[in-house]
Amino acid sequence: MKKYLLLVMVTLAGLTGCKKSDTSSNFDATAQAAADDAKIKAYIQTNNINATRDDSGVYYQVISPGSGAYPTASSSVSVNYTGKLLDGTVFDSNSLNNYALSGLIKGWQYGIPHINVGGRILLIIPSGLGYGNTAQGKIPANSVLVFTIDLLGFK
Repeated sequence: MKKYLLLVMVTLAGLTGCKKSDTSSNFDATAQAAADDAKIKAYIQTNNINATRDDSGVYYQVISPGSGAYPTASSSVSVNYTGKLLDGTVFDSNSLNNYALSGLIKGWQYGIPHINVGGRILLIIPSGLGYGNTAQGKIPANSVLVFTIDLLGFK
């Protein structure tokens, strides 16, 4: 009987000691979105960028429009891209070939349909439409992302 009582007490102590700390409940998405928007506006002004804000909150500048049809969120795209943080740190530069746009970050899903094949676009993406409040490799949590993307093709 003492063994069972001890086992129950140890189990209860273990369960109460494993209480998960939930920092996401302290995260204020509205405040983060406002902070991101202020950072983006300052970046645009400092770098003399003529950007447009779409309804999603992504800022974009069509550098070269390309020609033909526009991709949609259900398209598969082929692109060359460079991704940077606002401080200019490059975190990625690569190509994607025939990749489902729906499988990429929301900022790309909203931004890439603003250009045609052969076009180049600058996307400035608030953290909520990027990786949010989760760090990803070289990208810190709550980072505004800046991408230069060449749309090579889509299906």
